Amino acid sequence: MKPKVIFIVGPTASGKTAASIHLAQKMNGEVVSADSMAIYRGMDIGTAKPSKEEMQGIEHHMISCVDPRIPYSVSEYKDDAQKCIFDILNRDKMPIVCGGTGLYVNSLIFPLDFTAAPSDEGIRQELTEFAEKYGNEALHAELAKVDPETAKDLHPNNVRRVIRALEIYRLTGKTKSEQATLNKPFELSYEPILMGITLDRKKLYEKCDLRVNKMMEAGLLQEVKTLLASGLTPEMQSMQGIGYKELVKHINGELSLPEAIELMQKLTRHLAKRQLTWFHAISEIRWFDCTNAQDLPKIYDEMFEYSLGKE
Repeated sequence: MKPKVIFIVGPTASGKTAASIHLAQKMNGEVVSADSMAIYRGMDIGTAKPSKEEMQGIEHHMISCVDPRIPYSVSEYKDDAQKCIFDILNRDKMPIVCGGTGLYVNSLIFPLDFTAAPSDEGIRQELTEFAEKYGNEALHAELAKVDPETAKDLHPNNVRRVIRALEIYRLTGKTKSEQATLNKPFELSYEPILMGITLDRKKLYEKCDLRVNKMMEAGLLQEVKTLLASGLTPEMQSMQGIGYKELVKHINGELSLPEAIELMQKLTRHLAKRQLTWFHAISEIRWFDCTNAQDLPKIYDEMFEYSLGKE
């Protein structure tokens, strides 16, 4: 029999972290984060990383493990996260993958199909601005550095396709010419048990807004200033997360603080909606409605029973 690996997914602010820690306590487990922002060191408040107190002694992996100056791809995440999963299994513990980054979760349960890689508005905007500032030839040269075969097939003036090729490389760490080798038979060496946390939409959006307010109270603005002072720039991949890019605009005088906060809340709600759409497309996920806080102990017990295959 294949060993089980628990997955807890869902939209931001839904309560995934609390559920994962509860299950880890009951199942002798350790948590593997599937959050594309929590991987970065020094970016704690804006990524809602669990505190030591919130972790309650449960070991967490794939958090604060990447220098924010360095781009990090889905392919790299898959390799690093699977190392964590196998290490946890080898120590006779239960891996519990927890997070809302759909690409990260998919990389651990499905073959990586990079031809269908979704777009990233932050990366696309950055590359568009690069082309406007330095010219199409310079943008094409950037593609030639990482994917010379694709660059040979694209004219520098075909900016849209050059941007798409670079965008996919940034997201996946794989070039278009490497993708043919990825369409191989795929079989996991573990059995994924997929569970999703959901809430009433109105309640979810209220929690999204509250999360932004709590981040601001916890010092997110100062965290962004500290990151900029340490040498990070607004164009870096790590600075494209919600909260960071809006507060950079505030610091640069493009937005007032109330405007930045309102935009952060709006984008967080939009992110939650996109995450729900993404995960609802995965039919294997068993959903648990956590709208009512008083029901959580019972729901956590149901999740535990489902993990054991008793439901």
